[in-house]
Amino acid sequence: MSNDIAAAYADGWGRIVATMIRLTGDWSLAEECAQEAFATALRVWPESGTPDQPIAWLTTVARRTAIDRVRRAAVERAKLREVAMEPEPPYSIDAEIPDERLELMFTCCHPALSEEAQVALTLRSVAGMSTAEIARAFLVPEKTMGQRIFRAKQRIRHAGIPFRVPPAHLLPERLSTVLHVLYLLFNEGYSGDGELCREAIRIGRTLVTLMPDEPEALGLLALMLVQDARREARTSADGTLLTLGDQDRARWDRELIEEGATLCERALRRGRAGPFQLQAAIAVCHATARSLDETDWPQIAGLYDHLRRVAPGPVVDLNRAVAVAMATGPEAGLALIDTIDGLDAYHLLHATRADLLCRAGRDDEAAGSWQRALDLAPTEAERRLILERLAAGA
Repeated sequence: MSNDIAAAYADGWGRIVATMIRLTGDWSLAEECAQEAFATALRVWPESGTPDQPIAWLTTVARRTAIDRVRRAAVERAKLREVAMEPEPPYSIDAEIPDERLELMFTCCHPALSEEAQVALTLRSVAGMSTAEIARAFLVPEKTMGQRIFRAKQRIRHAGIPFRVPPAHLLPERLSTVLHVLYLLFNEGYSGDGELCREAIRIGRTLVTLMPDEPEALGLLALMLVQDARREARTSADGTLLTLGDQDRARWDRELIEEGATLCERALRRGRAGPFQLQAAIAVCHATARSLDETDWPQIAGLYDHLRRVAPGPVVDLNRAVAVAMATGPEAGLALIDTIDGLDAYHLLHATRADLLCRAGRDDEAAGSWQRALDLAPTEAERRLILERLAAGA
């Protein structure tokens, strides 16, 4: 694929699919027409050159393909009349097309769909990933993922889920769902396939472009950028996970950190600090410190206090306990950990407790917590890290 076509695909796939869904009302037909448009570009552009407005060119080809497909289907003559009689949209090969990706995102993340369907459909329709690519990322057979995406489309069709941005009174709740799906996608890639991180960030940038006044969208993009800036430094050459204190900060991407910090500040200035903005602010504190010891732990603890008020939960309590321990001493953190309910099966609670026990000089007690963390650790990389701490006497 040429660079021009690859760039058009990255920028235009979701836009073209969204436009075709609005025109035809048929999700699968919309994707097929978009695919045909790019296939046509692969044949035509190398000889004729890249058009001045490639997305508009591709959308025009996709629209004509849709009319041809419907014309050939006798049982859908009514749909042909509806599409063919619709006034020509306000764009042509020489003009840019309207951007309907926002409607596409909200439709993919409709609360009537399961969480796994929301993520899969977002990757397929907004990011343009193939079913095989999505299946590999989530370690499931391609057939399984294909069925998941098919069922999601059928659910949208049979439930009459509207292709639109929700009305104002529903927007805050629905936007939070979109952001949650994006963050799920990012986290899936953060511990595995970095391509998923890049796709989540790309979709996040699109969302911020389309909704520039939404501080939580800014906050999520800032959070993803700062976390992704540190991703390559999270493991050693042999794949062993490294703690924050052991990471080589010279390997952190300072440009991403600076961009994330700027976005975070821009979001917080709006005076409506939500969960993603606060998490981004915490990530920026970590990323801008020169070392673990020079981190502003009191500020981080204060941010977690605020986060507990807007998005309470045991994992937030655990992270706050770490910040308090770093700010005032391990015993204070241990006292807070002992009050947390609902995380007994969470390996990081036991690993955190073990680490703080070591810092407090209570090594015998720490060994039991390390063992419990080892038993619960979900990945080989995390088990390896815990085994190293055990072998070193923590």
